[in-house]
Amino acid sequence: MPKNWTGRAIAQIIRTTSACLLAGLAVSAAPALVRAQAYPSKPIKMIVPYTPGSPVDVLARVVTQATSRELNQTIVIDNRPGAGTTIGTKAAAESAPDGYTLLIGATSFVIAASLYPKLDYDPIKSFAPVAMLAVAPQTLVIAPSLPVRTVPEFVTYAKANPGKLNFGFGLGTLPQILGESFKAVTGTDIASIPYRGGAQAITDLLGGTIHMNFGTQATLLPLIRDGKVRALAVTTEKRVSDLPDVPTMAESGLPQLSLTFSAGVLTTVGTPAPIVDRLNAAFNAALRSPDLVATMAKLGFEPQNWSTRQYGDFLAEEMKRWPPIVKQSGVQPE
Repeated sequence: MPKNWTGRAIAQIIRTTSACLLAGLAVSAAPALVRAQAYPSKPIKMIVPYTPGSPVDVLARVVTQATSRELNQTIVIDNRPGAGTTIGTKAAAESAPDGYTLLIGATSFVIAASLYPKLDYDPIKSFAPVAMLAVAPQTLVIAPSLPVRTVPEFVTYAKANPGKLNFGFGLGTLPQILGESFKAVTGTDIASIPYRGGAQAITDLLGGTIHMNFGTQATLLPLIRDGKVRALAVTTEKRVSDLPDVPTMAESGLPQLSLTFSAGVLTTVGTPAPIVDRLNAAFNAALRSPDLVATMAKLGFEPQNWSTRQYGDFLAEEMKRWPPIVKQSGVQPE
């Protein structure tokens, strides 16, 4: 720098340079800001990697209906089941980072990371967390034709009839992990029957082909009340209000099976932060709606209101928690 330059001249150069840098940053950020302000200007798609009519599908439909009103824009459900929910999840990971493709990720989203080591996406790095939706207990149910009414009685009966009972589940789901863990910790020989979706397993449970199943209240509660299936235990730490006479797994002697269902919304990583924040606000507003809260309660779901950071931290902890659970269950990729 020339020796004859004054302090005032140097200060002016610094101010001019800083102004140029700030202007450049503003110009580069402008397109993202404009997109965020205009969002959503067209229908949004939510990929549901489960079969139509499944508990997660039902949850997605009731929540998106309410959230559509908050966004003043339609949210279209796109069911893409298969391969333990990884087909639909991969499609979501490969979508444009513009907020117009969402994914409902339930507990299977986390389980897949342990069950399928060579996924075509990274559960954490490929997605941006949007909003936590709900948690829910799982309920162990059996065919009412079986002469048992408690978990200990069921274990005794299963051991007296090795290989004669069937357990149904959707591949890569929490019910599969719970069922296989149940078999492992009780030492029972119960045949495992995989299905493309959990709803199909329930159909066969009603038809007598399946004798044991785990599921959410959204599907099972009406069947339990009608006597079409028999509830033996819930996976929550405390008994649930809709089934006050059904003990917990811990009360039944199996505390290691106290595992609950969770579900949230994600979008493609790289989606502008203002759009993610807009979505988070819309979902949380919908989840505070008295009508939606009442609907979810009837389905056995407990709504949550979390920030994107809280949901991201939750997913990170779940990624650490589930690998040993999956390993203990003995479940192998199909």
